Amino acid sequence: MNKFVAPEIEEELSRPEAISLREAFWFWLKLGFISFGGPAGQISIMHQELVEQRRWISERRFLHALNYCMLLPGPEAQQLATYIGWLMHRTWGGVIAGALFVLPSLFILIALSWMYIAFGDVPVVAGLFYGIKPAVTAIVVQAAHRIGSRALKNNWLWAIAAASFTAIFAFNVPFPLIVLAAAIIGYFGGRLAPEKFRAGGHSAAKKSFGPALIDDDTPSPEHARFSWLKLASLALIGATLWALPMGILTVLFGWGGTLTQMSWFFTKAALLTFGGAYAVLPYVYQGAVGHYGWLTPTQMIDGLALGETTPGPLIMVVAFVGFVGAYVSQVFGADQMFLAGAVAASLVTWFTFLPSFLFILAGGPLVESTHNELKFTAPLTAITAAVVGVILNLACFFGYHVLWPKGFSGNLDWPSALIAIAAAIALFRFKRGVIQVLMACALVGLAVHMMR
Repeated sequence: MNKFVAPEIEEELSRPEAISLREAFWFWLKLGFISFGGPAGQISIMHQELVEQRRWISERRFLHALNYCMLLPGPEAQQLATYIGWLMHRTWGGVIAGALFVLPSLFILIALSWMYIAFGDVPVVAGLFYGIKPAVTAIVVQAAHRIGSRALKNNWLWAIAAASFTAIFAFNVPFPLIVLAAAIIGYFGGRLAPEKFRAGGHSAAKKSFGPALIDDDTPSPEHARFSWLKLASLALIGATLWALPMGILTVLFGWGGTLTQMSWFFTKAALLTFGGAYAVLPYVYQGAVGHYGWLTPTQMIDGLALGETTPGPLIMVVAFVGFVGAYVSQVFGADQMFLAGAVAASLVTWFTFLPSFLFILAGGPLVESTHNELKFTAPLTAITAAVVGVILNLACFFGYHVLWPKGFSGNLDWPSALIAIAAAIALFRFKRGVIQVLMACALVGLAVHMMR
């Protein structure tokens, strides 16, 4: 660069060129296949790709969008991709980014779910899952610890977490009521003792990686400006996209039909995913295992393991739940079991993620109207604290079914207990990745199973 070029001109020359929708499409498709590691890993990948390397968006704007996504129910990494795609290429950009974040995982999980349900009794497959189950128990404990270490900053929040655990463990209080109670406590607590309910969030940007396509001072594009007409149009479109398939399912199968009830159940689940997928899993197992009986506790644990080993949001475990439930129920008859499972997996994915798209497309203009840190997070802070207790209960649930497969009246399964302890040590002490731990435990489980 010529040393006589003015700094502002040099900065302009070094700014990335505009990205076409086609280029963005291929990037979002690639991201859908490499987005392993749960929300933290997925957000880290996006930060590295979009902020540091490609410089499509500045770090400050990236974190501002992330703070908003963390306030919403739903998978924050998928919503962040949707937000950035929308900001760059309008509505279709957001839809493409969000959909490609999910679709690879859906297709992979449909294939894995079919292999699991069709060949799960084969000794090799059974042995692999024998080792995976205790590893999943350790992974859920780690999730509770990870969220708790970030969320439980004072005695008030510890008390909410303890009350949440007691409510669901001892009294089997439904998860939605726990979320509602926590939100109410946070609402009033944020006004009476705001310092106790201050959300941590993500801090402001500490450094710059060079001029970005969407930089700190880049004005919001025309489509990102708030309009009541746009908001009303999106609400109408969203209601139609939900009501039309729900109406067709009701006409074809009745309100009590398996596919109809799955769609309704996962619509409600989509609005309760504050705090990530682990937060809503207790609600899913309460409904899918306890109330509807779509799958067994063991199958639920296996489904979570499959979800951990595939790219995309962990909440995609709902596709496994839908597939197994419809497959076993033979919704389309004994000759169309795979089709029933695939349709159910696709339906529950649609109803689970539809609200996420609407939240971003409708709320994005409001977020773009201010680049300051978002307020009114006290209810979310309390909900996150409650989620820690709920996830700990989930770990107890999994541990009971894995370590005492015949109930407390039976013997402790010592090999499973040792595998769970080893997985916990690998996760907590040696900071090994989830996939590494699952693969190692699967091989150990296979060896133990084959020696029996």
